Amino acid sequence: MRTHTLLPSLLLLGTLSITTACSAGSSEPASAGPPRAAAESPSPDRSVDPSKIKGLRIVSNSSEQRSCPFATSYPDVPGAKPMTAAMKKDVEQRLATFREVACRNGSVGELNVSHRFLVASGDVLGVRLTTQDGSAAGSGLSTKTYWYDGDAGDYGTALGLIADDSRDAFISALKDELKGREGFDTTTFDGTLSDPASRVTALNDMAFTTDGGLRVSFDRGEVGAPPAGTYTVALAKKTVTPWLSAFGKRAQRQTMTPSRSLDLGATHTPGPAVPTHTASGDDDTDCKKVTCIALTFDDGPAVPETVTLLDHLARYKARATFFTVGQNVAAHPGLVRAEARAGHEIGNHSWNHPDLTKLTPEQIASQLNRTSAAIKAATGKEPTLFRPPYGAINSTVRSATGLSPVLWDVDTEDWRYPDAAKVARTVIDKAQRNSVVLIHDIHPASVAAVPQILRTLTARGYHFVTVSHLRAGL
Repeated sequence: MRTHTLLPSLLLLGTLSITTACSAGSSEPASAGPPRAAAESPSPDRSVDPSKIKGLRIVSNSSEQRSCPFATSYPDVPGAKPMTAAMKKDVEQRLATFREVACRNGSVGELNVSHRFLVASGDVLGVRLTTQDGSAAGSGLSTKTYWYDGDAGDYGTALGLIADDSRDAFISALKDELKGREGFDTTTFDGTLSDPASRVTALNDMAFTTDGGLRVSFDRGEVGAPPAGTYTVALAKKTVTPWLSAFGKRAQRQTMTPSRSLDLGATHTPGPAVPTHTASGDDDTDCKKVTCIALTFDDGPAVPETVTLLDHLARYKARATFFTVGQNVAAHPGLVRAEARAGHEIGNHSWNHPDLTKLTPEQIASQLNRTSAAIKAATGKEPTLFRPPYGAINSTVRSATGLSPVLWDVDTEDWRYPDAAKVARTVIDKAQRNSVVLIHDIHPASVAAVPQILRTLTARGYHFVTVSHLRAGL
């Protein structure tokens, strides 16, 4: 018997704050240290609106199975191909190792790689990738920043923000700031940062703040005892500015006073392709009299996949439910508006796809509330449904939100089998009255399967409705 979880019922990687010595959500204790004078504490990181970046694509990949839980994302910005290639290489290596070690060996660990823009202004682009790897030792938390110099047309490491002849003085200042903090080890610090190659690896998370200060973060165990967790050093503008490279000074300036646009020298930055399909009115399908089915699409919106999908659905006058990821909604609000305008339902799939059952109630609420706010900003309407990543839900998750959870009973496993014909056959063979079908609109092959699904099931008398419409008819 099939069961539908349709009744009512930030891991904060997407919003990870590197303002304290220990990362939010980490099980590691905070590194102790003397409080800094208020005048020397840099102000918070500046928020970047990704929807303003022309031609932006968010490259996402995820599973929907608890036996191999992963979700990764990184941005692809026109003009920054070397930087995109570097992120792609790092993420794919992480994922390959995770799938080899964790998934094949039955580990219960989870891999989550999320992104955040640090600056996207003028000819400067900065991105932080935050990785939570449950199969790794310790907390499994690590961060890395990527920097792109549009003027030079080149990707650089975080250490490139510091001039070559100032790096010794810069590292000495970091050491002085860390002395006295609980768990800090001078020998480990010297051993890690004495070698030029090791410096690049250890000093790979640096970002400017709104007042021009610089935050430098070290992962667990890099410069101190692993139980002490991560460390962050905050240097004021007047301290760090003399040590900056020419690119570092431009990155600092663009962070403090961002321009209205980003120009990395791309020859072509395509505008957003937003379909204009408009629903003729409310769906009057009576699911008590006809055979209904609900197609649900997770992890989007994605460019160009979701654009193509909306065209397919419009051609068959089919309605669907999109369970969107918040960081993708923020990047492509126009696509989410297009989904709603076409009569589709928009649901919440968390901000960056963590296993909600492993989070605190506050973190769960942050993941869902931030995503609901992004959906409302895009469509003017708050969602009422959410799909827990990996279908993982418990009483803590239910209690942390007023949204109604929705699972599925037909799983295409399209993340595992990127084959349009196989995806289509799975849906067609398993479809029954009132089925809830799981597909992902971040995969081209999955989107390519939709016309065959619509064509075949329409001929069999199926009507495609939203989850809420299906629920109302049960």
